Parts: sequence; C-alpha cells; structure tokens
Amino acid sequence: MNGWRLEDRGGRQKLMILPQTLLLRPQTCWLQRLIMMEIAIKFILNGESVEVRVPPHWTLLRLLREKLGLTGTKEGCGIGECGACTVLLDGIPVNACLILAPKVEGKKVETVEGLGSRESLHSLQKSFIDHGAIQCGFCTPGILVSSKALLDKNSNPTREEIKEAISGHLCRCTGYHQIIEAIEAAGKKRKVIR
Repeated sequence: MNGWRLEDRGGRQKLMILPQTLLLRPQTCWLQRLIMMEIAIKFILNGESVEVRVPPHWTLLRLLREKLGLTGTKEGCGIGECGACTVLLDGIPVNACLILAPKVEGKKVETVEGLGSRESLHSLQKSFIDHGAIQCGFCTPGILVSSKALLDKNSNPTREEIKEAISGHLCRCTGYHQIIEAIEAAGKKRKVIR
C-alpha cells in the first residue's frame, strides 16, 4: 500500500503510516490540514475596522505581532503570568497570549499603539516619562493599557485601586513606586481636564 507498511510487532502485525507520507501529502492528514487552514476574523483594532486571515490556533498576541506588525504588545511568559501582552478587549484588560485569535471576532481591541503617537502622547505615556516609570520598557505597554482601563472607569483611583489594577504585571526594574505615582498623576490631570 502506498504510504503504509505492515510491521511485525512481537508476533502481531500493525499497519504503520510512513512519516514521509505526512510530509509529501498533507491532504492525507487532518491535523496538518487544520494547522494549514486559515479563517477570516473581523474586529475593531485601535478604532479601525480590520479583517485578517489566520490559523484558528493562533493567539491574539501572535496575530497582533506577526500578522499586523504591532510589536508594542510583548510576549513575556506566554502563560498569562507576567502581563507584558496585556491589551484591552471591549475595554477590559486581557492577556493576549491566552486569547485565541478567533475569539476577537466582532470585538474591540486596543493596544498600546492605540494610546497615542510620537507626536501626541497619551496623558499616561507622558506621566510615565515624567515620573521615571519607564526603565527597560518591556512591561510598560501592558501596564499602560491596564492603567488606561482603570482611569477610564475611575479618574481618581486610590493607591490600592492602582495596585489592584496593575497586580497582574511583573516589572523587575522600577519597584512599582514610580509606576503608581505616574498613574496617580495622570488621573489627577484627567480630573482637572474633565
């Protein structure tokens, strides 16, 4: 049989698929077909309507970084522990490494790239710079996004509310003191502007 062989296994015969068959004819393997398949996903990304085609097993993080080139969202741990990949999904902070890309169908996704630009920084970005809350910068995008979600709900949070909002983020450079001060200051500025 083409692609198969009969093996003698201790007195019992077993039908074995040849490994090169999987490589030469992926249409014979359902798993390879699934991996190669792409699905269309439509969602709102940073205020713009987006439609992309990706394999169904891709995470939102991989979609953002590899397909859309938005590298502000970082991959740290890959298991939802460090917060470096945090984005807003319908206004709620989520770990993009844990969300399968098809789950964002019809939803609103906000990344750090949607906060501001080099020419026009978001008040949180400016506050982080002013308070020295940015060191290596790896954790900063996720913390900024979570902080935005907090300030959108409550423009005058307490220190405890700020600590709770950023509790899912690991920062090994700042010790969090400057980050908390920066979020407090941005909240106070928002309160004055409103």
